[in-house]
Amino acid sequence: MNALTKENTRLGFIGIGNMGSRMARRLLDHGYQLIAYNRSPEAAEALVKYGATVAGSIAELASKSDFILSSLTNDDVVKSVYTDPQGVFAYVRRGSAIIEMSTVLPATSRELYDLSREVGVKCLDSPVSGSTPAAEEGKLTLFCGGDEELFEAAQPIFSAISSQNFYLGGSGSGTAMKLVANTLLGVGMQAIAESVALGQKEGLDRHRLLEVLSHTAVIAPAHLGKLSRADARDYSAQFAMRLMNKDFGLVLETAAAAKVPMPATAAAFQMNVAQFSEGKEEDFSAVIKLMERLARLETGGATNRASPNISSRR
Repeated sequence: MNALTKENTRLGFIGIGNMGSRMARRLLDHGYQLIAYNRSPEAAEALVKYGATVAGSIAELASKSDFILSSLTNDDVVKSVYTDPQGVFAYVRRGSAIIEMSTVLPATSRELYDLSREVGVKCLDSPVSGSTPAAEEGKLTLFCGGDEELFEAAQPIFSAISSQNFYLGGSGSGTAMKLVANTLLGVGMQAIAESVALGQKEGLDRHRLLEVLSHTAVIAPAHLGKLSRADARDYSAQFAMRLMNKDFGLVLETAAAAKVPMPATAAAFQMNVAQFSEGKEEDFSAVIKLMERLARLETGGATNRASPNISSRR
């Protein structure tokens, strides 16, 4: 592929949601020409003041873009955006490139890759790992699968939105790695929630428990910030529980097709569903609240035992 420069490359970005809007903003801040499309046009129009132009249709965006990036909600939307009669593949220019960043089934990524080859376009599945603060700060992690030449050519784009990116192999490898990572993300949060409930029932002060836990080696970086937010009982969505539930579904569907038993993942999924059934837009860390409720802990964090005198030494 030709060398990518900000002056000779126009990016098209489809899907200006919580993550997409932040990635698009960073690309604009780094000097890229960017044309945006969103089903609800207000989200795309909000980027105009930062230098974006707004496409009236997917067809318009596809016909004008050298690189097409997309961050969409699920497999059905991804397939519709790319394969509908007015979708990307009907209007994309030969020689252009697709960087698809949604969390979808590896099979969906492979399908898009095969279709892209038929229309003379390079394609990379590049799902992102990280929540909205990481997207704002350009500290996402990208898992990439598909065309390796495109992976190398896209490094200037990736450097604007991520702190690290990895090439995993053929098409579907990026989305497979994202499912692996989110399995640990979701199951790990369920384990934390159970541990926090257990500690409180055994008399540990909730604030001190969460504080000390944050200083241990057993807490992954992705979970670390959740402890301080849980301490403040702040479960506002950074990575919404509805998205964690969607990803759990993708993991278990992929595992069933591959004949991989995943009992812990299935159990964590059910606990997420139980909390999600309350109908609130909450962060996936709200399973902490669920486990506290099931353990019959009071809202204020009181326990059924007197709290011992915990030393302030770490």
